[in-house]
Amino acid sequence: MSTGTSRSATAIHTIRTFIIGTAIDCLRALTLAVVFGAAHAAPYLPKGDAQVLERLPVRPGDPIARELRRLRAALAADPRNLDTALRLAERYFELAGAEGDPRYVGYAQAALGPWWDSPDPPLEARVMRAILKQYSHDFAGAMQDLEAATREDPENTLAWSWRAAIDMVGADYPAARSACEVLARVASELDAVGCMAYLDGTTGRAAAAYRRLSDALARKPASSAEVKVWVLTRLAEMSLRQGDTRRAEEHFRGALALGVRDQFLLAAWSDFLLDQGRPADVVPLLRGWVRSDILLLRLALAEKALDATEAKEHIRALKERFEAAALRGDKLHQQEEARFNLYLLGEKEKALALAQENWKLQREPRDARVLLEAALAMKDPSAAIPVLEWLQRSGHEDPGLRETARKLKGLER
Repeated sequence: MSTGTSRSATAIHTIRTFIIGTAIDCLRALTLAVVFGAAHAAPYLPKGDAQVLERLPVRPGDPIARELRRLRAALAADPRNLDTALRLAERYFELAGAEGDPRYVGYAQAALGPWWDSPDPPLEARVMRAILKQYSHDFAGAMQDLEAATREDPENTLAWSWRAAIDMVGADYPAARSACEVLARVASELDAVGCMAYLDGTTGRAAAAYRRLSDALARKPASSAEVKVWVLTRLAEMSLRQGDTRRAEEHFRGALALGVRDQFLLAAWSDFLLDQGRPADVVPLLRGWVRSDILLLRLALAEKALDATEAKEHIRALKERFEAAALRGDKLHQQEEARFNLYLLGEKEKALALAQENWKLQREPRDARVLLEAALAMKDPSAAIPVLEWLQRSGHEDPGLRETARKLKGLER
């Protein structure tokens, strides 16, 4: 097994985390100093190392907090210790996905400081750097690092997994298939099947992909809870693409029962509940997740549907976050901002512009959905031509997307 596969992140966890990273609240305020720096002429500087800017949501006594303290102390004593830096960066990145707080990604980048600008870093540092680059949507830079990594180590499971994930976001399905085919040779069965199933489930083969992934999970009953969450969430999505909401709900509930803190699962489950007209089930689910922009967005959507008094406060908070991102020149969460403008502010024209801009970089089904819905709201079929062409080319089966596309085409008559 190569060095790239020796670490805790498997291919399954990689693709799951990547999807979180592209939907996540996009590096909102790596520290409070970033926000101050965007709003004023000079960045805010703390008075000393002991000054606390804000406490992140890790309980002081839990094992994660103890591990972070130990790793930070070790890295402070020896900043060029690669193993320590990598472990700390990995833990921060995992926390970003689990907790929905993107500042952890900034701390992960800081841990890799000695190697961040190196033209030829050690292999594992290069792969970790690529993971963090893609989070900030530097997909070209990330892919450059990953291609170099797979040249150096052609069996590096982690690097090939990230290559597949980035290709999926860009809707480069032939390239994604090539990466999945490599994984079939070098990764575990469930990792390899998961990669190909995610691809096929997006490109018109949801039923077959569902069967293969379900069978693969059944053969691996001892898989970790994190892997099971990823698989069950994918199975739920594939069920929805086949129009089977009952089976989708069973898979979502099975994933939730595993007790893994996973904001991607919560986002997918919340979207399902909202689509099923069940906003009252969303509010208690997400009430404690206001740090995460993607989950706060869904909470606000549910609260507005219920005419809850908290909706105004949460809409205001989201508006401030998006405005702060604009001040920083941050365009990483345009899909969420488009949805926010369309359904919470009623700014249809702005929503469409954001969705169109987002589609230039991200071409996943959820990106297609918001562009189709914004174009329909504006009664402008021509604005959605790239997505309509993607639907035709990819064979994507989601009934909701197909129905919205049908309505749009009907406007042309």
